[in-house]
Formats: sequence, structure tokens, C-alpha cells
Amino acid sequence: MFVDIAKIKIKGGDGGAGAVAFHREKYVAAGGPDGGDGGKGGDIVFVVDDNLATLADFRYKRKYSAQNGEPGRGGRCNGKKGQDLEIAVPRGTVIKEVNSGAVMADMSRTERFVAAKGGRGGWGNTHFATPTRQVPRFAKPGVPGEEWEVSLELKLLADVGLVGYPSVGKSSLISVVSQAKPKIGDYHFTTLVPNLGVVSMGEGNSFVIADIPGLIEGASDGVGLGHQFLRHVERCRLLIHIVDVSGHEGREPIDDFEKLNAELIKFNPDLAQRPMIVVGNKIDMAEPEQIDTFKKYVQDRGYEYYSICAPILEGTKELMNVCWQKLQELPPIKEYEPEEVPMEALMQDATGFSITQQDDGYFLVEASWFPKVLKGIDIEDYESLQYMQRVLEKSGIFDALREKGIQEGDIVSLYDIEFEYIP
Repeated sequence: MFVDIAKIKIKGGDGGAGAVAFHREKYVAAGGPDGGDGGKGGDIVFVVDDNLATLADFRYKRKYSAQNGEPGRGGRCNGKKGQDLEIAVPRGTVIKEVNSGAVMADMSRTERFVAAKGGRGGWGNTHFATPTRQVPRFAKPGVPGEEWEVSLELKLLADVGLVGYPSVGKSSLISVVSQAKPKIGDYHFTTLVPNLGVVSMGEGNSFVIADIPGLIEGASDGVGLGHQFLRHVERCRLLIHIVDVSGHEGREPIDDFEKLNAELIKFNPDLAQRPMIVVGNKIDMAEPEQIDTFKKYVQDRGYEYYSICAPILEGTKELMNVCWQKLQELPPIKEYEPEEVPMEALMQDATGFSITQQDDGYFLVEASWFPKVLKGIDIEDYESLQYMQRVLEKSGIFDALREKGIQEGDIVSLYDIEFEYIP
């Protein structure tokens, strides 16, 4: 089954907790703290697998978690790092954060993408020994791993896209110009999945052509089967709009041409600027007047027009030569640039936290949502620190600290950040 969109939840492994331990050895009095640090949690890593063609593997498994780091132990022994979890996706998969729609990665050329980092391990009590605190009986917990809900969208990587109403001959064309073997039949929606073919132009030159399943009026609003495949047109450098110029299906060629163009533009206005060649197919069943009328209509609107009869290869070689020449002048296949996830999306889950007073003047704050917010904060930047202060105030953390009796100059520890409290 062809599946080209999926939604999953991913979570990096939690960091292991630091250990509270003290050195014990014969003839060594008051050996001091020697608790080791926790291990880092494993990362969630997306990798490209060119043997995959769909996202079908994500239909039944929707949650992916990397291994947690192991806790630290006595004798200054650090915990073992959690194992990374690799998730294989087809080349061309676009990964987006669900709440904001921000593009996290485009797996077109990227071979590996760390989508959810594992949390750092917590410090053991050896880090908290000071001249005035020689017996620290506390350690830091591990930092939670990053957690995201992401959407996966497969957008085919093709140089040329064949678009048109059902049964206009798209599958027939790709079958005669490449080694692709799509299902061909004289009925609507013969093609239920996009088909890719490689067109050889000799001397090691070639380009990829995609047969996009038949689109109909209303496709951009979800009508018919084609609506789920419109996303595959977005990457194509050149479009070939195939029209049944004979009208033997009872439709008017000009009407088909205008309606499908409108659907493409409604789905993505950028497609209005995409280079397009118009092809009249099934000329063996058309009257010369029909061909001439449609050709003139298309050319008057500024499009190049070619007539073909795909099953008998009439005009197909010339058409592929024209495509090849145009591709030499066009920019490469579109790739999506990564975007920053807005702070508003990161703050949607900013609820829930716990505060423990580990020692006099030392408060430990835990909040599973904070590592994602921390990712967008530069502690060297004054405005970022001001924003973090507003986040802590808005989430109720500062109010809870005041209720616990925090005093000016006390230390607040929030995972990787420690600061003095100033009212």
C-alpha cells in the first residue's frame, strides 16, 4: 500500500541520574563524595533508506523512544550512554513539527538528521562538594530527552511530473519512455500510486519522470483520488500537462485543461510559475479540427504544445528531447530549508514541574517541557535571558520557589542552567 503521509511521536532518551555515594576504604577516613554522573540518553535519528518507497511502516507504530542513559554509580563511575534509535524513511521525506508546521528537515540529500536529542546525564554528588558543603547528599537527575510530535510527508523527487485527468495516457507515456511498468487500463483511476521512471538520454544522461495519479476538478479540496498526490507535484522542475485531445471520454479538452490548471494553482500558488508543456494525446482518435483548435487555444496562452500518440511512440521521442533541453536551464529539484520552531509552539506544553530543596540555599527544579524551551535560549544574550525569566514567571515556577522560602542569593538549578535568585 502506498502511504505518503504519517504522524508520529518521537522522544529522545532521558539522561541517567547522578549518583550519591561516598568513598569507603580501609584506613581512609572521610573519603568524600564519589558519585558518578548519569549517562546521556540516546538520540532519535532519521536516516535515508533508498530501498523504501512509502511511509507504510508508520501506519501501525506511532511512538518511538530512544534508550535512556544509565544512572551513575559509586567510585566515580559514570552511567552508560543510551543507544540511539534510527528511523529509516524514503528519500524525499519532509519532517515537520506538528503544532507549528515548521520544517525540521528535508531528507532529500541529508543522510542523517538528529530529530530528538537525548537528555544529558545528571551530575553525581562529587560536583557539589565545596569548602562549606563537604558532604553533599544530593545529585542531579538526568535531563529529559526532547519530545516532538512530527508529521512525515513524502514528496517525490522527480524532474518532470505528468499531470492530467484520469485516462488521458500518462501511464502509457511513462511506460514507453522509461522502464517503468505501471498498470494501464481503459478506465478511471487505473493508477492508484505515483510511478517513477528514468528516461535515458544517452551517454550517461538521464532524468526522472513521475506519473501522478489522475486529478479531477475539486482535487485540491479532497475530491477523488488525486488530492493526496498533489504534494508530489511541488518538487517537479517541469510539468507536462497531458490532455485527451480527442474528447472521447465525453469531456472538452479546453475545459479539462483550465479546470486542472486551476486545481494546481489552488493547491499551491507557486505552481502558476512552474514551467509547463501541454501535450495533446490520443491524436489517432481526434479530428484534425479538434487538434488545431486546442493547439491554438494553448499557444495563445503562452504554452508550448506538442501532439503525441503514446502507444505507438508518435511524437514521444521529440517530447523527451524538448524536456531534456528545458531541464538544462532550470534550477535543481526544490529542497525545503529547515525552519526554527516558534517559541509559541514550544510553550504549548509548558505545564507541570516539581521543586525540591536539596540543601540550604540550593533548589532543584524539574520540568519535562523545559529542555525544548532551553534549546531556543542563548544564555549569553540578555534578551534571551529576559525571555527565560518571563517563561519561569508565567509557568508559576518563581511563585512556587517563593512559597518554599527561597532567599536572595540562593541557587536555582534547572537542568543545564544554574543561577542566583534575585527578587
